[in-house]
Amino acid sequence: MSGPDTVIRLVRHGRAAAGWDVDVDPDLDDLGRQQAAVVAPGLAAIPGLTIVSSPLRRCRSTAQACAEIADIEVQVEPLVAEIPSPDGVAMGDRVVWLREAMQGTWAQLGSRYVAYRDGVVDTVRSYPDGAVVFSHFVAINAVIGACAQDDRVVIASLDNCSVTTVGVIDGELVLLESGREADTLIR
Repeated sequence: MSGPDTVIRLVRHGRAAAGWDVDVDPDLDDLGRQQAAVVAPGLAAIPGLTIVSSPLRRCRSTAQACAEIADIEVQVEPLVAEIPSPDGVAMGDRVVWLREAMQGTWAQLGSRYVAYRDGVVDTVRSYPDGAVVFSHFVAINAVIGACAQDDRVVIASLDNCSVTTVGVIDGELVLLESGREADTLIR
């Protein structure tokens, strides 16, 4: 097998200032800003760098730390955003739903979520060599699952600001390096 035609890095955002059951779109907290500042220089040095971010503030802020060093604009892409919670789920019940969803498979979640997963995967696959995509725990796991042909919603417990590297070989995604893992608190 030859090397990848394209190498794409997926970065989980820094630690958010609020939990999923408190704020739909929190920014980074102080630790999250520090995490973004630590990961940014290495990413900014990637040849042919393109920076893509989920529209959510925690991702845009993490991406901005890299964009400032590289002196390029962040491209905002809704298709790499956070997994949507089901219609009608109250704010306070979102974490309970997410924790349960993360225990299963995409097929068990149903067609809406399979379409979400496929949208994330197809979008990431379409990026050029040197792209860095700032996204979310579940979205990055969707890409890892596609690489492994594994339908589980969660495969890796990715830490904040961890970098997962995937390649595209003959149009297929392959996992080159999984991001750093940690006991991730879904809050």
